Amino acid sequence: MTMDYIDVEDRLGAHNYKPLDVVLTRGEGVWVWDTGGRRYLDCLSAYSAVNQGHCHPRILAAMIEQAGRLTLTSRAFHNDQLAPLYEELCTLTRSHRVLPMNSGAEAVESAIKTVRKWGYQVKGVRPERAEIIVCAHNFHGRTISIISFSSDPGSRDGFGPYTPGFTVIPFGDADALQAAIGPDTVAFLVEPIQGEAGVIVPPAGYLRRVRDICSAAGIVLILDEIQTGLGRTGKLLAEEHEGIEADLTLIGKALSGGFYPVSAVLSNSEVLGVLKPGEHGSTFGGNPLACAVARMALKVLVEEGMIDNAARMGERLLAGLTALRHASIREVRGRGLLTAVELHPEAGGARRVCETLKRRGVLCKETHDHTIRLAPPLVITAEQVDWVLEQMDAALE
Repeated sequence: MTMDYIDVEDRLGAHNYKPLDVVLTRGEGVWVWDTGGRRYLDCLSAYSAVNQGHCHPRILAAMIEQAGRLTLTSRAFHNDQLAPLYEELCTLTRSHRVLPMNSGAEAVESAIKTVRKWGYQVKGVRPERAEIIVCAHNFHGRTISIISFSSDPGSRDGFGPYTPGFTVIPFGDADALQAAIGPDTVAFLVEPIQGEAGVIVPPAGYLRRVRDICSAAGIVLILDEIQTGLGRTGKLLAEEHEGIEADLTLIGKALSGGFYPVSAVLSNSEVLGVLKPGEHGSTFGGNPLACAVARMALKVLVEEGMIDNAARMGERLLAGLTALRHASIREVRGRGLLTAVELHPEAGGARRVCETLKRRGVLCKETHDHTIRLAPPLVITAEQVDWVLEQMDAALE
């Protein structure tokens, strides 16, 4: 039966993914089951969309309750879930304003549009000259504008012509940011940790210096926390590790606990304040079903201690991975429950290890050929972390 599903996908679907050969049918907490009834510990969490664990019962109940009352109104009318979401998000994240969207890529596109308009209206940048600085090896989504500033050939090649208005600098290099800022620069867009690039953690103090540089230059600091945010790194937002606040913070994925596409741009009043009615929107953005799900997803994250657990279990996982003694391991890195094992090129590739781990009951996914990313749900226990470490140790033999 497993191969039947896979064969149909291969025959009828676009070949834009290369998943492991497992067909999942059920999930609960850190566990998922395939169509044959075999159980696996999920160490990908749908790229951090399932931080709260699969099918969290409180989020499920909130979704069912709201789905039976009202699902969509469009923003042509108010609904009774949007205002409470705004209040709860702003209180939790110390934001002034919220722009609700659906996918992470939509949040990034919204931020790009907004800071360009801010640059023209507030900073006085010359018309059509706004420039946004980004980092090499970034991953912010797959729309045309976003891939226009990607340095990944697989994401970019063959999809031109590209959108202008972006300058690419090395990640983790604050001096490069300082040098790249010019009279038409409106913003710096950066991930606190580059997830898709292989969980690349910048040098200590990098984000603090970036914040200072952006403030001194009068440009907007945009932090893409779509993967790093909402508890993944052991803090609500990764920016908290260096005690800073971005001007725009982008969240998504875990904002719904994996139940529904929900994202948001969190902002100070000045930047989002440039948007006027009719200048930006989304039919589904801020719909009552999304808002109800997001409200409960945030509530369980905080009330059930998932953020603190991510910090504790992340330390345990990182220490355990670091203690592994295998010649194939080049480097172990991470923060909280966002970790990676990078293998030497001669080790045969990360895909091979991920396939071995699958046979041992652990689901991981390679990134960029030689790196295995481990990012289990934030509800993982110490016993489960130790079991994952045992399987990783065996798979690397």
